Amino acid sequence: MKLQLLRNATLKLNLGVRTILIDPFFAPKHSRPSIAGRSPNPLVDLPVNIDQVLDGVELVIVSHLHSDHFDPVAQSLVPKSLPIVCQPGDDTKIRSFGFETVTPLHDNLVWRGVKLTRREGRHVFGPVVEKMGPVMGVSVELEGEPSLYWAGDTVLYPPVEETIRSTHPDIIVIHPSGALWERQSIAMDAEQAVTLGRIYSRPIIVATHLEALDHATVSRDDLRRKLLSQNIAAERFLIPYDGEVLTLGVPA
Repeated sequence: MKLQLLRNATLKLNLGVRTILIDPFFAPKHSRPSIAGRSPNPLVDLPVNIDQVLDGVELVIVSHLHSDHFDPVAQSLVPKSLPIVCQPGDDTKIRSFGFETVTPLHDNLVWRGVKLTRREGRHVFGPVVEKMGPVMGVSVELEGEPSLYWAGDTVLYPPVEETIRSTHPDIIVIHPSGALWERQSIAMDAEQAVTLGRIYSRPIIVATHLEALDHATVSRDDLRRKLLSQNIAAERFLIPYDGEVLTLGVPA
């Protein structure tokens, strides 16, 4: 399996001969409004041009419709003929952008041999959750490849832990940016990331959604220091830079 972090939550995933793009966010640097009042967003440009991002892509997964996961530029430039898988309730809106094949992931489906299973996620607890709206994670499985659980924009809470316990993924992708909305955490933070690393010693954990938006409170260096303080080995908790390609196998 090859996993390329493009920026924020945007991943390009190669499994065997299949190529999947997750949560395309194509906006140029500083072209979107600030969230926290510190800087226009995104904080950085894409590390490669959009044609390179889209090269070879056969399927797009959109976890939810927040603009840093499927922005107007992506809505315009992703080919309308590409199939899109999304959470139930977002399909009508995505079709309104002109996409021809949009499939809501109610439970699971198989696409060209790749099994996709919807997983629960939750941005936050309390009243802010209504403003954040629903979000999903996705398990991705293909025979002969490591199994992947992309947790998505979620805090660490029992359904996430239950997914890991019951499915035993080889790879877990998390978003430990410590992002805040109305002073409430709407994603995992460094402490929750370290908790995962302590509890689940087998899977490789990949941290993304870092250093791209101005409401994040956790940097890559913050996360590395926290992991080091808890003696969590760097080889099993990966923090890729934008544009970096990880080649991942089944952990020993």
